[in-house]
Amino acid sequence: MAKLPASIEKLTEGFGPHLNYEPPGGWRGRGEPEKLVKTHCCFCGQQCGIQLKVRDNRVIGFEPWEDFPFNRGKLCPKGVKRYMQDNHPDRLLSPLRRVEGQGFVSIGWEEAFSTTVKEIQRVQQKYGRDAVAMLSGVSLTNEKSYLVGKFARLALQTSELDYNGRLCMVSAGAGNKKAFGLDRAANSWADILEADVILCAGTNVAECSPITTDYIWRARDRGAQLIMVDPRITPLARTCDLHLPVRPGADSALFVAMLRVLIEEGMVDEAFVGRHTSGWEETRAKALETSLEEASRISGVEVEAIVKAARMWGQAKTSFLLHARGIEHHTKGVDNVLSCINLVLATGRIGRPGCGYGTITGQGNGQGGREHGHKCDQLPGNRDIENPEHRQYIADVWGISEVELPHKGHTAQEIMNMIHDGQIKALLSICFNPVVSLPDSNFTHSALDKLEHYTAIDFFLSETAHHADIVLAGSLHEEEEGTSTSAEGRVIKINKAVDPPGEARTDTAILLELAHRLGRDKYFAHFKCSEDIFNELRIASKGGTADYYGITYKRIEDELGVFWPCPEIGHPGTPRLFEDLTFPTNDGKAHFNPVAYRPSAEEPDEDYPVILTTGRVVTQYLSGTQTRRIGGLIDLCPEPYVEIHPDLAAKHGIEDGKPMKVESRRGEVVLKAKVVTTIRPDTIFIPYHWAGKMSANLLTNRALDPVSKIPEFKKSVVRISCLKG
Repeated sequence: MAKLPASIEKLTEGFGPHLNYEPPGGWRGRGEPEKLVKTHCCFCGQQCGIQLKVRDNRVIGFEPWEDFPFNRGKLCPKGVKRYMQDNHPDRLLSPLRRVEGQGFVSIGWEEAFSTTVKEIQRVQQKYGRDAVAMLSGVSLTNEKSYLVGKFARLALQTSELDYNGRLCMVSAGAGNKKAFGLDRAANSWADILEADVILCAGTNVAECSPITTDYIWRARDRGAQLIMVDPRITPLARTCDLHLPVRPGADSALFVAMLRVLIEEGMVDEAFVGRHTSGWEETRAKALETSLEEASRISGVEVEAIVKAARMWGQAKTSFLLHARGIEHHTKGVDNVLSCINLVLATGRIGRPGCGYGTITGQGNGQGGREHGHKCDQLPGNRDIENPEHRQYIADVWGISEVELPHKGHTAQEIMNMIHDGQIKALLSICFNPVVSLPDSNFTHSALDKLEHYTAIDFFLSETAHHADIVLAGSLHEEEEGTSTSAEGRVIKINKAVDPPGEARTDTAILLELAHRLGRDKYFAHFKCSEDIFNELRIASKGGTADYYGITYKRIEDELGVFWPCPEIGHPGTPRLFEDLTFPTNDGKAHFNPVAYRPSAEEPDEDYPVILTTGRVVTQYLSGTQTRRIGGLIDLCPEPYVEIHPDLAAKHGIEDGKPMKVESRRGEVVLKAKVVTTIRPDTIFIPYHWAGKMSANLLTNRALDPVSKIPEFKKSVVRISCLKG
């Protein structure tokens, strides 16, 4: 055995053999595992395959899973380190109760459950059922997403349910439904490999979806051209054929201008448009209303670059368009998405090899989590909660009358607004950290402090859980069986590797026990395992646009995933949508949607002249609840920073590596400057994974897209200054 460092020798004097020494994080058991468990990464929507090494009911490492077709063994830094959260000393091992002046104290499950149920019943008896809200998250499995939707509506009997996908994919989802009648990436990523031109809009692929980079590189190896649309020259953009440095909030002006070039230069596929689409004449007329010069002024992209991008796209034989939060986190996020889809439809590049469109899902189960029922406006199978036929179908599956099914509630930010206004008095949350994730963090803190009762289900004490009265110790990804749906629309299997530690329980067991104690057991008692929930989900989704009926646990494992829709057991699944060029819309056609640029909720002015945009770094995930506890990831990026162009920095006397202040109308942060030439001179960038005084969301705006109700994270206006001394 190798000799330990002198510092460790000193620490272990008098404590027996070094073999028994185990510092935080653990070295013991790093030998051969007792088993390898094939499962998937718990982080982004790529859902890469991974094998977890297990010994003594602990995850001790990982092995590549080279047979899984999406990533073929490849992993990003988060995937490589994801197993290290399992044995973290912060892990919640029992329920907690907040005691004023003392912090949190450990309590038993009986007290935790009885207090939660008593408070829910008290609040609802006093103020009405909708005075209790539930907030959920899409890092949960499909089974838990389905269960949360059913639990909120039948156990809590509230309409006030929403999820943190409201901060992620809803603009894409709304745009997809308007254009295609269905909310899913139109292709598997395999079609990227056959594309002649790839256009990536508002997506920092290399840091946010690293394995997708491999698909783009392989396409480029066979000659594909790459267009990147972003106010920053992100890592992948440094190698692209054309970078369009769009001004934050002006994406639709750029894409409408590209459409104008396609029209004027005869690059529209008139045959496809005439046979398979509707709404073209209105869209064409709207695109011709704005000159290229005006679009250039608005977007900050030179006319020559706009024309070049349109020609690259229009003249290609095959193409693939990918976008993400950069164009979606806006008060016109849906318009931005539709302006992208209009480019795809105008050139007829959908439903055939190498021709596709995809939205890069940010959260682990961002696709499946927005299909099966914990959105305020949605029922399983991606059904509309206000559609009478959809309501009746789900009511029949659940064994209730249609009138017992709550109607549409409010979205996540609206729920927080209602808490702040005193309309919602109690909250139950799972897999959601709104103190870090929602815009205007000071407002969120203030709102949570007004609750009469708050119970959080979590495996770490997140920043939001610090506001809770009761914290229920839940489960990690690898502690419960289930399924997830990747960015491609591939339904994959999450396999249980270990049991929850200490007295912690699975999320499913917690929700089922709460349902029992709320007197609604008859709707949930038949769920004995996750597969039982999935089998009901299959029935509930049957006939919906997100149809999982033909998918089973066995098929997923045998086939390494199945693409929905899959309406029957013998159906092969659907990696590429719309191959027959029919669409699940009212007329069977794809729909163009006319788009005109409109300003953001905030525009630069004399008091706040600089644009702030926010995003991710490769080593962190969402609110950082998990990744900020993994030392190897923190070492790579220990704290947030302000990315700023040298010209803007010089104007304000700001130096690289020195602290600077950023102020908006809502708050301020002091962070170190990172002076780079790879960002627009009118824009700064701050990564959003950190909490407290380092939180980017102290600055961001609660303004919402009128359709998707997504907040405008990607454009706020600020003023900046250097800090002397």
